[in-house]
Amino acid sequence: MRIAVYPGSFDPVTMGHLDIINRSALLVDKLVVGVLNNNSKTPLFSVGERVNMLKEVTKKIPNVEITSFSGLLVDFVDSLDAKIVIRGLRAITDFEYELQMSQTNRMLNGSIDTIFLNTNLKYSYLSSSMVKEVAQYGGDIGEFVPEQVIAKVYEKYGISKESIS
Repeated sequence: MRIAVYPGSFDPVTMGHLDIINRSALLVDKLVVGVLNNNSKTPLFSVGERVNMLKEVTKKIPNVEITSFSGLLVDFVDSLDAKIVIRGLRAITDFEYELQMSQTNRMLNGSIDTIFLNTNLKYSYLSSSMVKEVAQYGGDIGEFVPEQVIAKVYEKYGISKESIS
């Protein structure tokens, strides 16, 4: 069985993330979306909330499993008997960082390979940070995140979805 892991913060999950999830799920038998519990960051959503949002938006993709992890990615991947890490690339700056991470992971565990997927051009500008910035000022994030996530993001900022024009 070919198992891959798509790790990230997903704070919140965006349409770009969902695009990578859908495309990755076609490449492997099982795709585990690993939600990173990073104690050095202060996320908008708790790990549990992020896991639940991802479960909701991926429920129709049969070979996708959502779980959280902390610690080293290579240890998490190894614990799942996976051999593949999936990463999305939006720009050359992403590539430089992701290549460095991939090479470090390869040094830590030589049996794990990274597959880079270019993001859909439609989402090449999109990041969770950008979504949060637009939302906190009451901007429309309807094109940026799945429908099930929109109200949850606004709620975190105390904004009712109905007040967005």
